[in-house]
Amino acid sequence: MLRNRLIFSLIYSDGAFTQSRNFRLQKVGDINWLERNYKFQKISFSLDELIVLNATKIDKDIVEFSKAVSRLVDDVFIPVAAGGGINSILDADLLFRSGADKVVLNSCIYSNPQVVKDIVSKYGSQSIVACVDYKVIDGKPKIFVNDGSKALDVDLEAYLIDIQHLEVGEIILNSIDRDGTGFGFDIGVINKYSGLVDVPLIIMGGAGNGQHLKDGLKIEGVSAVATANLFNFIGNGLPNARQSLLEAGMNLARWKSD
Repeated sequence: MLRNRLIFSLIYSDGAFTQSRNFRLQKVGDINWLERNYKFQKISFSLDELIVLNATKIDKDIVEFSKAVSRLVDDVFIPVAAGGGINSILDADLLFRSGADKVVLNSCIYSNPQVVKDIVSKYGSQSIVACVDYKVIDGKPKIFVNDGSKALDVDLEAYLIDIQHLEVGEIILNSIDRDGTGFGFDIGVINKYSGLVDVPLIIMGGAGNGQHLKDGLKIEGVSAVATANLFNFIGNGLPNARQSLLEAGMNLARWKSD
């Protein structure tokens, strides 16, 4: 049986790390600030994975982003997934050389699925995390790409099935409506679509406390919960959240620090 996972996501934009709310970004600090204030080497003992996403709106300079990934990787022992602006196998190569264990793909899944096939062929399915961003409009989830700026005229159910045909290793289902709100995951949509996903499903968007993480992991078909909320989980927030999940019987790995 696969272990549940607790994942933290860092949102990078224009050389800085940010807070995101409904995909609107607010700068928090650069990587030096992040290293001073968050001590990821210590925090990583409370996590199973780290995701780093390049949400730069205009020019996603993947070379500069890869440098930030490389510095983060030096501080942690857990797997790191990185993505945002990957448009070719060369972009993926650069992030893997910078220390990423997986790449996160989003817009190119729709615009250029051959890139997905190329990465699978070279690195294997386990190296790819497909990210699906959505908003609920008129009661129906609508998929968005290009950092939430472009809506797709594609049914979410059909899209999830198509993604799996590309042989990705896992899928992130991310609610733009809930992003950064701390109001909890979009349980209704997750319940409706989690059964369609045969690969591990990561849910993201809305987690603001340990109870939200617990509620997410209780949903059948959900493999991992992710949060990008820096301030809600500052200090002992992540260790306490992990401990509460373990006490609730969630199938998380137990580290020595647990």
